[in-house]
Amino acid sequence: MTEILSQYTPITLDEMKGIRLMNRIDTKFVTTMPVLRRLLEAARSDYYVQETGGGRIAPYYTVYFDTCDRAMYVRHEVGHLCRQKIRIRSYVDAGLSFLEVKTKNNHGRTKKKRTAMQGFDPLHPRYDIRFGQQDGDFKNYEEFILTHLRYAPESLSEQLENRFDRITLVNRAKTERLTIDLNLRFHNIGNDAHRDMGQLVVIELKRDGNRPSPILGRLLDLRIHPHGFSKYCVGSALTDADLRRNLIKPRLRSIEKILNTND
Repeated sequence: MTEILSQYTPITLDEMKGIRLMNRIDTKFVTTMPVLRRLLEAARSDYYVQETGGGRIAPYYTVYFDTCDRAMYVRHEVGHLCRQKIRIRSYVDAGLSFLEVKTKNNHGRTKKKRTAMQGFDPLHPRYDIRFGQQDGDFKNYEEFILTHLRYAPESLSEQLENRFDRITLVNRAKTERLTIDLNLRFHNIGNDAHRDMGQLVVIELKRDGNRPSPILGRLLDLRIHPHGFSKYCVGSALTDADLRRNLIKPRLRSIEKILNTND
């Protein structure tokens, strides 16, 4: 993978500042590492690769919060189009962490709001964070949550964490980002269950509206089709058999089929 990415022209974080896409349409795709290598070989003339500190594959950490009855998970699992997630996302190499609220509306658009987190260490995460007045270290984020989230700060607790490595590509016109997540690992904080996703790869195309994209034809050529994949919902369902899984079961079976396909 490193050898393939070395053939791409790099782009720095500063050069990417104009491609934030905080109000966007996201399209996800799921494939495997062997197919990803073929995709990257085919797409190198159309994309830059983000380079940070000399590296082109960056480690990420995420911890998701929910209510005790998993209200956000359930709302997603039963198929509501309008839904929210709240998480801490850490860019491990850069030493940066953000509290983020993602809101999806019934038109398929996603809005993300975030604020910098101070004092959070993704290498040694806490599993007892409480927002609001319950935790002096994190009470300053209560106003942010009240402004952007429909759930009370005091109702939230950590439910699931995941780690993965990300490749970020930017098209030559600088109108879209393509994130490629690999080496996904989930840890259910409540029951201490773990799940390593092995060769699975999650690709996400992020753009404002349905702009033409150079990657879509290449994805189709490789028989990589749109495939919903919420890290929070998939990771939760795979690590907790007690959760409602009626509607997500076909998606889990599809993921297993993709993993079992030798291509």
